[in-house]
Parts: sequence; C-alpha cells; structure tokens
Amino acid sequence: MLVIIVSVALIVADQQFDRVTPVRSTLATALTPVYWLGNAPYQVSDWVAGLFTTREDVKQENEDLKARLLILERRALKYAALASENNELRRLMNSSELLDDRVIVSEVVGVSPDPYSHEIIINKGLSDGLQIGQAILDAHGLMGQVVQTSQVASRVLLVSDSSHAVPVEVVRNGLRAILLGTGDSGTLELVHVPDTADIREGDLLVSSGLGGRFPRGYPVAEVSQINKESGEPFVTIRARPKAQLNQSRLVLIVFPPKSSASSEPEASDDLPSSIPAKEAAQEGQG
Repeated sequence: MLVIIVSVALIVADQQFDRVTPVRSTLATALTPVYWLGNAPYQVSDWVAGLFTTREDVKQENEDLKARLLILERRALKYAALASENNELRRLMNSSELLDDRVIVSEVVGVSPDPYSHEIIINKGLSDGLQIGQAILDAHGLMGQVVQTSQVASRVLLVSDSSHAVPVEVVRNGLRAILLGTGDSGTLELVHVPDTADIREGDLLVSSGLGGRFPRGYPVAEVSQINKESGEPFVTIRARPKAQLNQSRLVLIVFPPKSSASSEPEASDDLPSSIPAKEAAQEGQG
C-alpha cells in the first residue's frame, strides 16, 4: 500500500505540478555510467580489431580517405558558392538573411529496452547546451527529437515511435500533412490525407517547419505504399524513414541559428563540433 501511495503521489506531482523533472534528470545523470558500461564491449572489440590491422589495410584506408576528402572539398566549394548567391538574392529582395542551422556531433551509447518505446541514448546533455525538443539527424535524414536531458547524456524519441508526429510536406508539390510513427522502425504513416490529394509512391517527404519544433527542409521519409478504399474520404499512405534508425551510431544535434547583428555568420575552426546540418543530412542523399 505504501508503494502504491508513493507511486500515485509521484504521478500526480509529475503530471500536475512538474515536480519530478529535476529528480528524473538527476537519476539519468547517475545512470550514465551504466550506458557507458553497456557500450564498452563494442569499444573494446573495435580497439582489439585495430591491433590486428595490417599495413596494407591502413594504407588502403588512407587512400580512400584522401579521395573522400577531395570529393568533400569540392562539394564544400559548391555549397559555399550557392550560399553566397542565396544570401545576395535575399539582400536584393530586402529580406532577412537566413543563417544555416548549426549542429554538434554525438554518439549513440544506448537503446531503450522497452519494446513499445523507440528511444536511444546519446552522449551529449545539458553541459553541451542541449534542450528538450531539439531535432536529431543522421547522415540520411531526421531521426527524432530530444525528450529528456541530463548533464552528460540525453534521451531521444525516434520518429518511428507510435507517440511521435512530424509536420511534413511533399517536395514535388508542397502538399502538407502529418507523419506519425507506427511502432515499426521501417514504417511511418501519413494521416488525414484526402483521396483527391496529389501524392505518389516515391515522393520525398521533408520537414515543413510548422509548429517550430523541427527545422524546415530535412528529409524525413519516402512514400512507399498508397491504399485507396472506395467510399473512404482518406487514403492510407505508408512511408519509409530516410534515417537509419537502427544502424546509425553518430548523429547530429540541430541548434537554432544564433541571432547576430552581423550579416556574416561566424566561421568555426571546430569542424567536428559545428558544421552545417543540411550538408550533413544531404550527404546520404548523394
């Protein structure tokens, strides 16, 4: 009875007065070593595998990285030219200049054991400036959003969770809709789409930016199946998430653009910790 009374009191305090959030954050910080310990076997196996790498393998990897670097440098030059042209057009249109979203790189260190909850743990938290609601990407598209933070780790709700929703639009024609998680990591669902809507299999869905939670223009999913039933006002539309929800180990945490009096964004030498998020999200598309 004592346990039941305490549980009910905690539930009421959390739902009505939001008093348990600091306690939850403190407990998450205390449990961070458990996440690291769970990730230790992978790091140890990776370290052991590196001890037996041959000189030829290292040389080949070095050559591959050099080739990749040349490709990325060429793309960076192209993106810089496009950004400069875009900013100049905005000035001519007497519009406010749009700064690129900034991101930091984080690593997935844990996965929720609850089969009905699609969540991951990343190794960045309040000490890195994270806040609840920030969007999380991998190299292919939108993965989810931060739902809980501690000092050195955060919990991320994936787009495939049944309680998650993303406002999206079709790239081909700008049609807006809501994309819901289904509890299946490989399937998402568009809801309340009328049977007269112009949407096709293969259409790319990107975040629309409505609601202000997710930045606009990031790939979210691709339409994979459309079922129309006679007499029904809406169609059933399934989509495949672009992000590799169960495979990506490195993710990008999106920060909103900083307000600056200067029209030129500050350059950063710390490339691994601050890079244009849209370029990183589009690398998987290329």
